[in-house]
Amino acid sequence: MGTTRAALTDVDLRTLLKGATADERAVAAHKLCRTIDRGELTAEERDVAADILRVMAADAAELVRRALAVTLKSSTVVPRDVALKLARDVESISLPMLNFSPTFTDDDLAEVVRLGGPVRQLAIAKRPKLSEKVTGALVEHGSETAVETACANDNAAFSESILQRALDRFEKSEQVLAAVAYRNALPLAVTERLISMVGDQVRDHLINNHALSAETALTIATGATERATVDLVDQAGRAADPKAFAVHLHKVQRLTASLLLRSLAHGHMTFFECAVAELAGVPHHRTWLMIHDAGPLGLRAIYDRAGLPTRLFAAFRAGVDTFHSMEFDGGLRDRERFQERMLQRFLTQPQGAARDDVDYLIDKMDRISRQSRQTVDVA
Repeated sequence: MGTTRAALTDVDLRTLLKGATADERAVAAHKLCRTIDRGELTAEERDVAADILRVMAADAAELVRRALAVTLKSSTVVPRDVALKLARDVESISLPMLNFSPTFTDDDLAEVVRLGGPVRQLAIAKRPKLSEKVTGALVEHGSETAVETACANDNAAFSESILQRALDRFEKSEQVLAAVAYRNALPLAVTERLISMVGDQVRDHLINNHALSAETALTIATGATERATVDLVDQAGRAADPKAFAVHLHKVQRLTASLLLRSLAHGHMTFFECAVAELAGVPHHRTWLMIHDAGPLGLRAIYDRAGLPTRLFAAFRAGVDTFHSMEFDGGLRDRERFQERMLQRFLTQPQGAARDDVDYLIDKMDRISRQSRQTVDVA
């Protein structure tokens, strides 16, 4: 074992094996572990190193075993039998290994989850990477805290069925539900189930950051006014399929002129195009050409075909013209400037929207102004 022996004297080895005190053996163990971990070992040298590590793992002094576990917690040189022995040791020794050691197989970790108790479960839940086999064991056998930690670990892999099982087991746990909700990505079915299980703040996060089906989007607004529905479009429309959303709203007779006007005021041009296409029974690409036609007749023709009221055409025309007049520079306030300009045009039309719509637009302008001031203050 040339590399290792070159770095260690015979005194070190004798001290490791027969040191008078635990402190002396621990120092020798730490030195040897660092040398083994850093050295370029041949297959023969690795076998000798493994035997030395087995001696350390069997030392009666906790301090020696802990020196081994802490020094080599992230190392690949620890033999599997040594790692498993340390995993069953006292917590000061087992937890560093369970937290980091790459030596364990998924089966090893799943077995510790089943039999190791809450503290060891939590250590595994914090690992830098977890497979579905391990997260499945955690969800099935783990403590609430361990499951919350695993769900909050975005390097932990979860299948849809495992997440659904977590919701089954911990449907009353705000901590677990929030940890699932704040994952970077969620299956659609999990998102939609969570909507009805969590509080307002977490629900807002789900709506803002995860896709929803048109059915769920409409369910959220059930019993509310169209204003609530378009507020939902403002929050979730960018993540959801605008065409599917328009199709569903039309199917349930909620795709009204007022809703289209309000969505246009929010700047949701794609949704507006899809909605007009759905009402008119014209493919989206043809509807797009007619809405954005530079001449005066295209918008009017598709507008009339969609069956939208004549009294509101001037307001819709103002919205589309405003969209065309805007220059977007990619800045943070592109969207706010667009909405401000569009709302101003709406409110100055001689044949404007209904009183209820005007009140809504004024309220929307106030909110945009407040948000803009807050952004400036923070900056």
